Amino acid sequence: MRSFSLLASCLAALSSFVAAELNLSQPLVSKQVLSGTFKPPQVFKNTNLVRTTNLDKFYPRETINVIIENIDSKPQSEYYLPFESRLISRVGGLEVRDKKDVAKGAFKVEVVGFDTESPTEFYLIHLPVPLEPKQQQTLSITYSILSAVTPVPAHIGQNDKQYLQYTFSAYAPSAYVTENQKTKIKFPNTDVPDYTKLPAELNSEKHADPQKQGTTFTYGPYASVPAGAEQLVSVRYEFTKPVAHVSLLERDIEVSHWGGNLATEERYWLENRGAHLKNQFSRVEWQKSSYMNPATSALKALSLPLHPGAVDPYFTDDIGNVSTSRFRPGRRETVLEVRPRYPVFGGWKYSFRVGWNADLSSYLRKLATGESYILKVPFLEGPRQPEGIEYARVNLRVILPEGATNVRYATSVPLIDSTTSLHKTFMDTLGRTALSLTAINVVDEFRDRDLIVTYDYPWTAGLRKPLVITLGMFSVFVAVWVIGNIDTSIGKKKTA
Repeated sequence: MRSFSLLASCLAALSSFVAAELNLSQPLVSKQVLSGTFKPPQVFKNTNLVRTTNLDKFYPRETINVIIENIDSKPQSEYYLPFESRLISRVGGLEVRDKKDVAKGAFKVEVVGFDTESPTEFYLIHLPVPLEPKQQQTLSITYSILSAVTPVPAHIGQNDKQYLQYTFSAYAPSAYVTENQKTKIKFPNTDVPDYTKLPAELNSEKHADPQKQGTTFTYGPYASVPAGAEQLVSVRYEFTKPVAHVSLLERDIEVSHWGGNLATEERYWLENRGAHLKNQFSRVEWQKSSYMNPATSALKALSLPLHPGAVDPYFTDDIGNVSTSRFRPGRRETVLEVRPRYPVFGGWKYSFRVGWNADLSSYLRKLATGESYILKVPFLEGPRQPEGIEYARVNLRVILPEGATNVRYATSVPLIDSTTSLHKTFMDTLGRTALSLTAINVVDEFRDRDLIVTYDYPWTAGLRKPLVITLGMFSVFVAVWVIGNIDTSIGKKKTA
């Protein structure tokens, strides 16, 4: 567990940020509604663009480094990034930064809405400082695409290799003319049996695409690519690992000042979207292969790294407690290894829940002045798998002590909804304050993102629970005394 002093110094450094910048992570929703015939003003051009697609994990991770230039006569600060309507709903974690000054943080990004007939939608990127005419800036655009790969063939044997197919455009998405660009694809291995070949006349260097170098394929360079141009290509590569898709993750974090405890529970609805089994599952073959531990597309186990100091872990599914788990405490990291009740092959689903407790002092700090507290917890604390995990929807609920008010938050995870409500539990009067946050299209790389919550909690609010318990016990004693003095005899009492 991290020392309290280290956490205190981190929280103290963040306290000024929290006071000034809380609630800047607004839901990523459309603030503009444009007609289907809208075209971004051609006030920029891309002088050079390099896109890198990383397929080490089953979901593609895109990085676009582009030098943009203002070709208008006035300063410009709005840069549009186009996506097809069917694709934009699966784009997750899109962030834009200044490539030459990453420390400045991410730029403000919002989705621009269109009517239902529009085939294209846009992310609107707001440059923090308007770009002057003829000036250039280097942007680094990163995002992931969920549900982007398809197993081909769709059915395989229990011990066969699995191949995934990914279809994309060799031209990077752009609403502006690009003078020079290329696309690099990084595969997890060299087993790439099928890929689209492009003629040499498209390439500015007059060689056929793609160019291969180890596990990297390169399409391009291409010169003078028009805005919105596409050149569809497809690659099929070996990926004999699970394709773990979580349709819903419900994550509850409960803060208890009286007990000094932080209780966490996570509920998963998981599916393996890999290739389905060609024949029926054979338990005998599975046991025989388990001794050699070969690569498999089945999900056998999940590893959940937790903060040091986590205690009292549990692992249950729809049937009940699952004993196939292993808990390994450590000074730097605590690991909870869970094994599903059965291997999860392609097309199979598995719902389960895990939970644990932790010392609240490692996450919570009282500010020096006033009655405010600051809570810093990971937004996502799920499994860490080499092949990756994608989350279609994450519902995070932070349950604060009863009487907490003035709740504010900050996180770098793009959100679509945030609400504050009351959560009633045992011996509560009005109910505990609960902050609910919702995010979509989240990947496991967001495990390092924090959620910072501040709230006011006066000392008088802490007296509610003992008062309720005291009054409850007093009421019980009074009720017992009253009932004990009730005359339950049938006949009349004799008088002397």
